[in-house]
Amino acid sequence: MQFKTKLIPLAGAIAFAFAGAASAQELVVKIGHVGPISGAIAHLGKDNENGARMAIDELNAKGVMIGGKKAKFELLAEDDGADPKQGTAAAQKLVDAKVNGVIGHLNSGTTIPASKIYFDAGIPQISPSATNPKYTQQGFKTAFRVVANDGQLGGTLGRYAVQINKAKVIAVIDDRTAYGQGVADEFIKGVKSKGIPDGQIVRQFTNDKATDFNAILTSIKSKNPDTVFFGGMDAVAGPMLRQMKALGINAKFMGGDGICSEALAKLAGDAMGDNQVVCAEAGGVEDTQKKGMEDFRAAFKKKFNADVQIYAPYVYDAVMVMVEAMKKAGSAEPAKYLPELAKIKHQGVTGNIAFDDKGDIKEGTLTLYTYKGGKREVVTVTK
Repeated sequence: MQFKTKLIPLAGAIAFAFAGAASAQELVVKIGHVGPISGAIAHLGKDNENGARMAIDELNAKGVMIGGKKAKFELLAEDDGADPKQGTAAAQKLVDAKVNGVIGHLNSGTTIPASKIYFDAGIPQISPSATNPKYTQQGFKTAFRVVANDGQLGGTLGRYAVQINKAKVIAVIDDRTAYGQGVADEFIKGVKSKGIPDGQIVRQFTNDKATDFNAILTSIKSKNPDTVFFGGMDAVAGPMLRQMKALGINAKFMGGDGICSEALAKLAGDAMGDNQVVCAEAGGVEDTQKKGMEDFRAAFKKKFNADVQIYAPYVYDAVMVMVEAMKKAGSAEPAKYLPELAKIKHQGVTGNIAFDDKGDIKEGTLTLYTYKGGKREVVTVTK
């Protein structure tokens, strides 16, 4: 009896030692994601979150090694409701959870204030969709983005409006958010660079919760514009197109990536004419890279039974870029992999990813789209 009594604790100790050794070889890596999962643009926020989940699931299936240890990736997803105050609260929650890195936020208006919280905590942040130039102009070495900024996007659309669409009188409406106002300002700069004077540009404002645009559209109609540019999101752009049709405003409708979703046609209903809308998405692939994007979209559809809206591929790439930096550094500790992230070169489904000294993507591409028969079609990919 005495002999058996001694063996049992010994066997238990050996089993515990093996279990401890196994757990010591597993590295838990927490990656935060923040986007609007509630509110008017929840469909875009869910698109982003699904892009992150797809990347996390693939990484765990591969058995990624970081610093000689098998990494187990966990996604900590937060909802910011596209609201700056809720966004900073979500950011602080992720900092308190000691995440290893953050992918997000979706909107510039939430990304910019949240970036200070991540910077103070030393946590790398990659936005897949925030395009306001101010995000990377704050001097935060933790801030990166994998899409072109508003200077590129809005300016390109402005030049396109004049050169290709032959716009003469242009109405510009924005929703007063950091994103909407920023892209509208850059659009106007692009228009002016092609010779359109102030007197032929009409400026109006709304907000990102508005549903009634009759007053501003009636004012615009009196100027007889051939082009209306909207700085904002698709949830507002759809009803705006409906009310434009009701008022008999037969103008081209343009906007940035906020309106450039698969959902816009449904939101606008029969108010959208073929080729009436021209929008630009920050990002895009050319030639040999097209198959990779097509394969991603097919895999995404199979996994989530939903089409990619806009940003899911960029979220996916942002996660992969962050993990690639961890692998190169041999560590998931933010301070150790941050230098590798700053100098990363990664071939993603959205194209080649490398950052400049501000954290902006180098040579970011843009894709211009229109809509025919309620379906989004590529017009061109440009830089």
